[in-house]
Amino acid sequence: MSTDSLALVGDIGGTNARFALVDLTAPRTELRASKSLPNAEFASLQHAIEHYLADVQAAPRRAALAVACPVGSDEIRLTNRAWSFSRNELQAALGLSELRMLNDFGAVAWAVPALADEHLVTLHGDARAPLRGPISVLGPGTGLGVALLVGDGERGWQVVETEGGHVGFAPIGDEERAIAAWLTAQHGRTSTERLLCGRGLSEIDLVLRGAAVPPAATLLPGESSLRRPALRDPAEIVAAALDGHDLAARRALARFCAVLGSVAGDCALIHGARRVMIAGGIVPRFLPFLRSSAFRERFLAKGRMATLLESVPIQVITHPHPGLLGAACALRASES
Repeated sequence: MSTDSLALVGDIGGTNARFALVDLTAPRTELRASKSLPNAEFASLQHAIEHYLADVQAAPRRAALAVACPVGSDEIRLTNRAWSFSRNELQAALGLSELRMLNDFGAVAWAVPALADEHLVTLHGDARAPLRGPISVLGPGTGLGVALLVGDGERGWQVVETEGGHVGFAPIGDEERAIAAWLTAQHGRTSTERLLCGRGLSEIDLVLRGAAVPPAATLLPGESSLRRPALRDPAEIVAAALDGHDLAARRALARFCAVLGSVAGDCALIHGARRVMIAGGIVPRFLPFLRSSAFRERFLAKGRMATLLESVPIQVITHPHPGLLGAACALRASES
């Protein structure tokens, strides 16, 4: 693998920074020396990249980095991590001849045509038809990513990057209205991302376990903190829900799945999707639970458009590093 053919790819989320090397002259896109680094251990993205390249003893000249934020300007500011940088300054500091920046879910969308069947689980519908856009790509992780994939294998693919996770949340029923009221009190506004992410699952669980206490003025001193349950880790909630003995955890995860179904259906209608792909680090952990939840019911609960959505296949991406794969695919596409 020559220096000219070697490229760095990265997928930088709010919690972890994942990196790998790819040989752009190889017939297939394969990730090599992939590593995940915790963001909290590094002062900046440049610091994390330099650490990775020193560890793998590589000096690539080209790179594609997927980041969890908009990438339309030179100044990049991560949404869920206190990192910001100039793309031009980062390119110069790393000695790169090319640095391509992508939104993190834009990168996941680029990966979709390259995914093997073993990295896809069909949740609902018939997914045997040839892949053809528009395809909605969304999923919860540290935040909620949304992207649109258009085109096909013959004409080529294009990705439309979006910040669709930040649209306003539309609650259905008293339980979701209570959750929305709690989140709005904390943040001033409730977007879908506030619920459909790891922190969101924890806050859904918190509210359903009784966090929505009366206003402080109606309580005795110290009463609010005494009555408010502790915030649980999302992995703990998922594990407890799947174990089957924690009713509160199952209730929280069931509500999370229902809201995900509503949002996935909305995305499909907005995009005119022929297929929906769900990615992110959370959903693959509880696929049987999701399949038996109200996800499908809420996906189809779109009034007169329910019949249209019945024919839309829904698949879950289980590839361990779709963002890295997609970043590599985007670099390859720029060469053609």
